[in-house]
Amino acid sequence: MARHGGGRGWYGKVIGAALGVTLLAGGASVWTAQAGPVTDTPAKASATPRVKPVDVTIVHASDAGARGVNITIDDGPDPVWTPQVLDVLRQYHVKATFCMVGTQAKAYPELVKKVVAEGHRLCDHSVSHDTTMDKQSQTYQSQQILDAERMITEASGGVRPMYYRAPGGAFTPYSRKLAASRGMRPLGWNVDTKDFELPGTDAIVATVQQEISNGPTLLFHDAGGDREQTVEALRRVLPWLKGQGYTFGFPVR
Repeated sequence: MARHGGGRGWYGKVIGAALGVTLLAGGASVWTAQAGPVTDTPAKASATPRVKPVDVTIVHASDAGARGVNITIDDGPDPVWTPQVLDVLRQYHVKATFCMVGTQAKAYPELVKKVVAEGHRLCDHSVSHDTTMDKQSQTYQSQQILDAERMITEASGGVRPMYYRAPGGAFTPYSRKLAASRGMRPLGWNVDTKDFELPGTDAIVATVQQEISNGPTLLFHDAGGDREQTVEALRRVLPWLKGQGYTFGFPVR
């Protein structure tokens, strides 16, 4: 999700109810960062990673080539909007990358499994969508990234996220290195549709049409509020992109 007003993400208001924990603003975590196999028992911080590290640079390119486009969907899953987004993607035979918030994945594991079953990829979008991640301690960043990785992997039935997108783009050298060491390529974007501002379907579509020359990775949202405009914009944008000769792929790893 692109950085916008509000500081810590809207998920922060429901974390306590969802998980019964308190995230401390100073960066201390009540959870032990998960660095090993997915289990219900916190892994030791020194556990050896069992995944292949990937490049630490922030990726934008598409594996579909020069005319490739990456559709990325942030902040879900959401029981109302994610199924509708999946319906549109299926209608136009498009695969996307879903950047999931850990608490949402934990709350709706059936939707995480559905996303995977339909051929889409998973991306770690932190535990609580804190857009001040780049101002927090390394301990806090580690907790946010690794606990979300665990939550998403458990919810999916064992499929790991392939990317890490910092909330609001709040990457740090440490967070990029940590994510890459866990096999999650840091993921950026080229076109921010700003659909979370609810500008209207026409405005979302126009943003894509006017800014697609900026690069291949498009940012949409399937949670965090009413996403009817996003669903309708995707219904118009996907065939338009195909008509312009674009193909759909995934971010390069």
